[in-house]
Amino acid sequence: MKTRALRSLLVVSLLAVAVVSVWRAVLRPRPLGREASQVTAPPPNPPPPVLAGTPAPTIEPPGDLRGPAPRPAPRVLADQEQDPGRAAANAPRQEAATRVAGEMTIGHDVGLVRGVAGGVTGGVTGGVTGGVPGDVVGVVVGAVPSMPGRAHVELEAKSRSRGDFHTEAYDRIQDNPFLAAAQNPLSTFAVDVDTASYANVRRFLVQGQVPPKDAVRIEELVNYFRYDYPEPRGEAPFSVTTEVAACPWRPEHKLVLVGLRGRSFEEKALPPRRLTFLLDVSGSMESPDKLPLLKQAMGLLVEGLREQDKVAIVVYAGRSGLMLPPTSGDRQAEIRAALAALEAGGSTAGGAGIELAYRVAAEMHEPGGINRVLLATDGDFNVGVTSIGELSRLIEEKRKSGVFLSVLGFGQGNLKDATMEMLADRGNGNYSYIDSEAEARKVLVSEAGATLVTIAKDVKIQVEWNPRRVAGYRLVGYENRLLRAEGFADDRKDAGEIGAGHTVTALYEVVPAGLPLDQPGIGPLKYQQPPVLSPASTSGELMTLKLRYKQPEGDTSRLIATTVGPANETGGRGSARLRFAAAVAAFGLLLRESEHRGQASWPMVLDLAQEARGNDPEGYRAEFLELAKRAAELAGPRQAQVTLKGQVTPRGQVTR
Repeated sequence: MKTRALRSLLVVSLLAVAVVSVWRAVLRPRPLGREASQVTAPPPNPPPPVLAGTPAPTIEPPGDLRGPAPRPAPRVLADQEQDPGRAAANAPRQEAATRVAGEMTIGHDVGLVRGVAGGVTGGVTGGVTGGVPGDVVGVVVGAVPSMPGRAHVELEAKSRSRGDFHTEAYDRIQDNPFLAAAQNPLSTFAVDVDTASYANVRRFLVQGQVPPKDAVRIEELVNYFRYDYPEPRGEAPFSVTTEVAACPWRPEHKLVLVGLRGRSFEEKALPPRRLTFLLDVSGSMESPDKLPLLKQAMGLLVEGLREQDKVAIVVYAGRSGLMLPPTSGDRQAEIRAALAALEAGGSTAGGAGIELAYRVAAEMHEPGGINRVLLATDGDFNVGVTSIGELSRLIEEKRKSGVFLSVLGFGQGNLKDATMEMLADRGNGNYSYIDSEAEARKVLVSEAGATLVTIAKDVKIQVEWNPRRVAGYRLVGYENRLLRAEGFADDRKDAGEIGAGHTVTALYEVVPAGLPLDQPGIGPLKYQQPPVLSPASTSGELMTLKLRYKQPEGDTSRLIATTVGPANETGGRGSARLRFAAAVAAFGLLLRESEHRGQASWPMVLDLAQEARGNDPEGYRAEFLELAKRAAELAGPRQAQVTLKGQVTPRGQVTR
């Protein structure tokens, strides 16, 4: 009895000492930044941080969202501090920002105290009950108060930012099979203008790694490049180009190219932009290839803003907040100051951030303008609305307002590729992966029109094959864009978007009639006869191509139709654009180790790409050649005998 009483007394005493010590160590007044000397009790639900020189925000973040990791209050930058008048005018706003940071610090520390107290209780009880020597327990408990209050959170953020967890997520891709034209005469899919897969594959190869097979989406590799399709004429917002030639990896088959080119606009002719930057500043964004690169990328976009444009910045971590209310594009110093003040910390409440961003976008909506939310993140949403279904429904609902969503992916190690692709698809936008400042310039400056200006939405393609000329066919890529045949004419079905100046390329591998088709057949039908060919099958046409699209603010689709026949068959190996597209597609087939790669090899990829390289002012095609060499080297002697000379850099330059 005496022993039990002594043990109980010891447990209570140690627990009391530990809790008091931790409370004093964590919650004692301490500096928040270079100007804040101590934390004072904040008012309930203080306003979100606001940078100097901006009006007070009109939208409050949800009051019940609190961030577990503190972040220093945004500071007025040096150019503003040098102006006494502006500094005095902005003092109240800076004080409000400091109060917000103080509240987040206290909220975090209280949670930490509760967590540590719980751990101490279990640890001391287990140690005493199990007979652990008292000096060991004393050392462990006594060491707790000396640990910084935020050490665990910061350590975890740094560890995650280095990619130690390796939790990248990609949707499973199963290569499209060959289908018999007689039993499956229709092929229907939505266009895809995303380019994230190519930049992500480049990241792996530059780092000396073979990318995961499911990270390789062949249509995105092909569409990373621009092709010389003609500008559209007439009312249609895009032109249509078709071509037929021999398939490089199976010469007995044919390769059919379908190419679209969206109408281009000069910069001065673009409608007003209403852009809401939705920026992930959670702890997982701390590494240099995430938040620092994100700030550079957004800065490049800011360079091209005009007086008639407006930008707002919403940030999210453990809580979401309005960092910059709608601001005119000619006030670039204030926009850059808001970007410069961003710091990483906390968990990732992505759903709350998206809701707030759409509210801000709705407030500054411009009829006929470019109304878009730009989400920049690694996709690692770990608190709040996180399920794929909830996020999907949220984005689908918001796009009805005319505000589209584009996604910029950053970083590695915990990249949630599948989530980001889904969000962009549901938001009538595009998905790009930013692995360097050069890629940011390509996406947000050189091709800003294609990224931000939608000229046609819900664009669908349907091909009807002529069984008299085609035994079977296979769509190369677009596995996650397939549609049911009935969905082509159904205007309720969502599809892909085309931006200004965008080119979209699709490739079909076709088995000519008379050649064997490696596909299991079906038995005879009891209740119907095999389809009877119509007189049109004797026309010599290979296929009929149909496209449907809607105007950016319309709800009713329009139809375009054309036929592909002998006049479209170039014979031999085809044009330079078809050969280069084929080289990129074969590159993807090899990386995926596709069962349909046929005779494709790394030397074949390099030969095709080199001879079809053509005009390459930006150097993107030269970069592709170097990446193909790197991939061949990584594949080993089993797949190719190619020697890589030099070292591939993120922009494709080769150092000797």
